[in-house]
Amino acid sequence: MKFSCEKALLQSAILTPSRAVSPKSTIPALEGLLLEAEENGTVFLTGYNQETGIRSAIQADVSQPGSMVLPARLFGEIVRKLPDDMVLFQEEALKVHIACGYSEFDLLGIDPEDFPELPTVEYQNSLALPEQTLRAMISQTIFAVSTDDSRPIHTGSLFEVSEDKTLTVVSVDGYRLALRHEPITERDGALSFSFVVPGSALSEVEKICGDGEEEATVTQGERHVMFRVGDTMLVSRRLEGEFLAYRQAIPRNNGIKVEGDTRALLTSIDRVSLIISDKLKSPLRCVFDDNVLKITTKTGIGDASDQCPISGDGGGLEIGFNNRYLMDALKAAPADRVRLELSSGVAPCVILPAE
Repeated sequence: MKFSCEKALLQSAILTPSRAVSPKSTIPALEGLLLEAEENGTVFLTGYNQETGIRSAIQADVSQPGSMVLPARLFGEIVRKLPDDMVLFQEEALKVHIACGYSEFDLLGIDPEDFPELPTVEYQNSLALPEQTLRAMISQTIFAVSTDDSRPIHTGSLFEVSEDKTLTVVSVDGYRLALRHEPITERDGALSFSFVVPGSALSEVEKICGDGEEEATVTQGERHVMFRVGDTMLVSRRLEGEFLAYRQAIPRNNGIKVEGDTRALLTSIDRVSLIISDKLKSPLRCVFDDNVLKITTKTGIGDASDQCPISGDGGGLEIGFNNRYLMDALKAAPADRVRLELSSGVAPCVILPAE
């Protein structure tokens, strides 16, 4: 195998698939990146931890096609510290010579036959939407993905496509539920379908997606799901099981509705939370009065209180919240103003954009 390309191009291509490399594995090849150079001038770089696989592609001057596996961490560090110039990559009998400017490295590689193949995604359904929209949908729901392995299905997010070409992404962890709707640009296969993607894979998809309008495609297979954004592809296993019937879990008839500035609410909660820690846990006691929200808390080291202006009358309703859960929800809110809907001191609070 022999190819040459720009250092900056190779460095960015290494970064993404390296996140799917196993830090420690009984299979040494899984601690490396698979490089595949093709005659058409495309070089593929693949990382795989037997749950999630990421493959990126770059264009290079390929004079001799081939494939091999290199230790991901070392290869990434070498390329990162090379001078900004053309990188010449030459491999023969699993010995690799990397040259850039006056810098040269000789490394021992691993047989590409030892690298497991990425799972094949047997096509069932697919959808497409702008990458910035997919990124926003993940970032605004992933905070509510469960970390409790006793309910594996809730350690991922539900992707649900309805007949009216609307994608709904839902995450639940037993204490909170995050949901986002968005119209999709394209759908193929069944009129409506759903699948659950592990949260660990979605956090990588979020990093892959940029702020552009380039289309991201999501393909549902029988046991796996594939995300494709530009020259990068991610394959992940699907989670199997019965997801929470989320529509029944959202309170609908909430008699109390107040509005507040998202940043002001976050600032007040953050101030009062200063005396709360992992060792000194305490709920936030929130009292919704006429045009004011009073927040207090009490721990072993002292008391804290603050007030935040709101629009509307809460009728003196008192309710307790976990400070971190409330802040996570407000940070994910995509609006400058939010509406809080409540019914009683023991029922869930619904947080929505004010408009």
